[in-house]
Amino acid sequence: MKVVDIKTYILSSSLERPFAYSQGWVTKRSTTVVEIITDQGVSGWGETFSVGLQAPEIAASVIESVLKPLIIGEDPLAIEVLWHKMYHYTRDYGRKGVVIGAISAIDIALWDIMGKVTNQPIYKLLGGAFREKVQAYATGFFRTEGQGESKKMVSEALKHVSDGFDLMKIKIGFGIKDDLQVVNHIRDAVGDEIALMIDTNHAYSAIDAIRLGKALEPLNLRWFEEPVVPEDIAAYKHVKGQINIPIASGEAEFTVFGFRDLLESKAIDIAQPDVCLVGGFTACKHIMALAYAYGVEINPHVWGTAIGQYASLHLLAATPISHHSLFAQQPIFEYDTSPHPFRTNLVEIPINHVDGWVEIPQGAGLGLNLNRDFLKKHGTLFSHSLIHQ
Repeated sequence: MKVVDIKTYILSSSLERPFAYSQGWVTKRSTTVVEIITDQGVSGWGETFSVGLQAPEIAASVIESVLKPLIIGEDPLAIEVLWHKMYHYTRDYGRKGVVIGAISAIDIALWDIMGKVTNQPIYKLLGGAFREKVQAYATGFFRTEGQGESKKMVSEALKHVSDGFDLMKIKIGFGIKDDLQVVNHIRDAVGDEIALMIDTNHAYSAIDAIRLGKALEPLNLRWFEEPVVPEDIAAYKHVKGQINIPIASGEAEFTVFGFRDLLESKAIDIAQPDVCLVGGFTACKHIMALAYAYGVEINPHVWGTAIGQYASLHLLAATPISHHSLFAQQPIFEYDTSPHPFRTNLVEIPINHVDGWVEIPQGAGLGLNLNRDFLKKHGTLFSHSLIHQ
């Protein structure tokens, strides 16, 4: 079996109403999707989602101009070999960011092909399922005005509870005073039985993150995500040593080399690799083994399309517990509740929770059926001609 073609698609959809997180305003949802096609008619799908404010054309250009020539003609089942081939070829200008995200899309598609060829779901190829379903946590709480929206955030929290969620992650980072008002009001509204996490998307310095964390310690938060910028591991370590809330990070980190630095420094309690950014399933395998050795909990991040959601669920199924016990805390699934047509319409059967729980996909490969009519209508096939325009 050989790879004969790779098709790269840009998907972009403007939002009727933009929303904000701590780093800026999101005006559209966009992503880069790849289809790897083999000479035996088997194809696989992968994604590198446009993290933050990233334009999807950047990753598409990397795939088309750099990675595609490396993969055409190769055996798609030699996944580890191809991962190293892509990483070493781009090492001098890659290592982090959009290049690794582009490798992620290729890698996910290769695993999808492997699953289809062997008629196995990807989680079985990763070693099997530690769990058949995962509890979901609602991600949302984005702002439409900016500060002063605590009443709106409380209303959203109550809706999540009524929808069956027992866990939710609150997007903050809009100033310590505003953050405290929002989180405290939500806790008062939902009660102590609902697990809360907070995510500032690296909005603060270490000292301000510590001030915020100390003020919120009484609320028994499950984790404090991205308190400081991802480059500053010393700041992470400082924050972790000063507050009694587990520190989570990793959505903006890449490959086993980046996570090695985080784990060796004992800077985090929870590692959050995103399969669509960190280097795909292959990189996640490396990272999970390392995190297990360091005793650090793995809880994957996902905020992409349905492809990313399916991939993340396979990864969650195959994620071991770092601290085994009869009643060990299990990893949980990030369930994006913000507007996203590529999450709901890109596949024939979108991921949906039932009373806050999601079943692990059971089909071959990723287990999804892509809605090609939707892709044709809303996607743009990227090509070399677009690179040089």
